[in-house]
Amino acid sequence: MESIKNYISEHKERFLNELIELLKMPSVSADTAFTQDVLDTAEAVKASLLNAGCDVVEICETDGYPIVYGEKIINAALPTILVYGHYDVQPADPINLWTSPPFEPVIKKTEKHPDGAIYARGACDDKGQMYMHVKALEFMVKTNQLPCNVKFMIEGEEEVGSSNLAVFVANNKEKLANDIILISDTGMIANDVPSITTGLRGLSYVEVEVTGPNRDLHSGLYGGAVANPINVLTKMIASLHDENNRITIPGFYDKVEELSKEERAEMAKAPFSLENYKNALAIEDIYGEKGYTTNERNSIRPTLDVNGIWGGYIGEGAKTVIASKAFAKISMRLVPNQDWKEITELFKTHFESIAPKGVTVVVKPHHGGQGYVTPINTIGYQAASKAYETTFGKKPIPQRSGGSIPIVALFEKELNSKTILMGFGLDSDAIHSPNEHFGVWNYLKGIETIPYFYKYFTEMNS
Repeated sequence: MESIKNYISEHKERFLNELIELLKMPSVSADTAFTQDVLDTAEAVKASLLNAGCDVVEICETDGYPIVYGEKIINAALPTILVYGHYDVQPADPINLWTSPPFEPVIKKTEKHPDGAIYARGACDDKGQMYMHVKALEFMVKTNQLPCNVKFMIEGEEEVGSSNLAVFVANNKEKLANDIILISDTGMIANDVPSITTGLRGLSYVEVEVTGPNRDLHSGLYGGAVANPINVLTKMIASLHDENNRITIPGFYDKVEELSKEERAEMAKAPFSLENYKNALAIEDIYGEKGYTTNERNSIRPTLDVNGIWGGYIGEGAKTVIASKAFAKISMRLVPNQDWKEITELFKTHFESIAPKGVTVVVKPHHGGQGYVTPINTIGYQAASKAYETTFGKKPIPQRSGGSIPIVALFEKELNSKTILMGFGLDSDAIHSPNEHFGVWNYLKGIETIPYFYKYFTEMNS
């Protein structure tokens, strides 16, 4: 594509500075203390889309945070690409583990990112990857190389379950009509091993509350005579896996898709060093469901993990107390064919059934979504593959991800469109963790590659 590398080289500093300004905005959707910041970020995204060349950009109100919609329609007869991303970010906690403040972006050079990486909350997930699409549009518009129509739908509630997106999509099918949906909220294997995500796991997220006595008790006077909710909760959670690390909830595996030996063999071709994996995490050994490799455990198998657990006294010093209540947040990653609402109900029924009589249990479902698999024989995938091959010099490997983007299945249901997942981050970029970062090289490579997808997708549809 004419002059893409020159354009990026000429505007590199501006591209970085614009992203840094966006990353300074603490758009944490989970915390109402940041409400105004989230709303301000939506306005900033609107301005960036207008500056990039969209003819129409709207802030679309929802019952939660707004959705930013933009479009550049050049010819109704040409294909239309719908770009989805999100401008909200995860909470930055624990703040003390960041080596630099989460909303004061800095560029640091590392072994994996010799050209530097931008350290900030949202750098990779998803502001940096979303902004690649904005700058790719800018290039195509400014150089008169936009080959088709484009629409943008950038939401502000992805990190809290996209609860209002389904209503917006259902009510705006004509506005959002498209030929393919393009998302960069995933990663790739390595900078020299490009990959395209072809599968996502579903998600069921719940919170559990275990209540024992009607008040906190003295552990000397009541210990051993009254059920301790914290002790009970830990036992209940421990019982959710058997000795082979399989989940013990009745019916949990009934609809799990079992991949063939051939498919598992194809997956195994992706380069992977177990030693490097362990060293990067500073662990002595791996852990997981018996009979599956590490890459299978974190992509094609369902999981159940405790994301948080609390109760009782956690302040400085000692307090001999039996807490009245104990709590935990639990997430289950699901594979295709597992329905998240059905799994949530199975969990609730089972967890309540294993509680001893000395306590009461409440299971509160939070949010969830279906898994997704995209076929590799579609024009969309082939166009993406060719785009990567053009800029990376090698064909990308199709790869299933362990992560979840619940709205992808929703898009197919409501808009009848396939989704292509073109992620440019790395697994080591610490998304959702302290010191999240996004490589400068990766950011610019995304801007370089995306216009080729537009070009090839349009050509293949002609």
